[in-house]
Amino acid sequence: MRIFRVGLTGGIASGKTTVANLFAALGVPVIDTDQIARDVVAPGTPLLAALRETFGEAIIAADGTLDRKAMRARVFGDSPEAHAARRTLNDLTHPAIIAEMEARSARAGGPYQILAIPLLVEGQSRSRVDRVLVVDADEATQIRRLQARDGSTLAEARALLAAQADRATRLSAADDVIANEGDMAALAAQVERLHATYLAAAGVYGGGQRQAQ
Repeated sequence: MRIFRVGLTGGIASGKTTVANLFAALGVPVIDTDQIARDVVAPGTPLLAALRETFGEAIIAADGTLDRKAMRARVFGDSPEAHAARRTLNDLTHPAIIAEMEARSARAGGPYQILAIPLLVEGQSRSRVDRVLVVDADEATQIRRLQARDGSTLAEARALLAAQADRATRLSAADDVIANEGDMAALAAQVERLHATYLAAAGVYGGGQRQAQ
């Protein structure tokens, strides 16, 4: 038996973190695989050593941390070399991320949990969650947010989007969808409606809790 879990996903710069924070404000534990992905490659970890051995010193910053911009430059793009590098990166990082995600989930408790997994649709984590929640935004909005957030060029932003499942594929995999192209009040209202739905689905009545099987 394990707790009822909702997989939160969406395209890059769709607003997944904002939605996750709204659920957290309602008292729902959020297991953030983006944060886990940073933690498992911290200086001194076996995974960072493996990445250094595989991809070379160019992906290590002066302070000994993973140079994420350099790593992205190696793995995002349409060339066969970029595709091969991305597969290698995923093969190295995904097992460590999944193991840590499961460990944190087991400790977190809560009425139900949000598992924020950006590549849920592209990967093999669907069986780990009970429902899939997609945060949706159109491509023009994603590109605008990426350029504002990361200083990405238009070509870089488009390459990042191209490396993920397309919008139609994500939406077809969704049990629930949050549209994130309006204001914060509209977004919060959608989260609150789904929160009630998930509490009911998890079997939480009058403060009690039933874990999903």
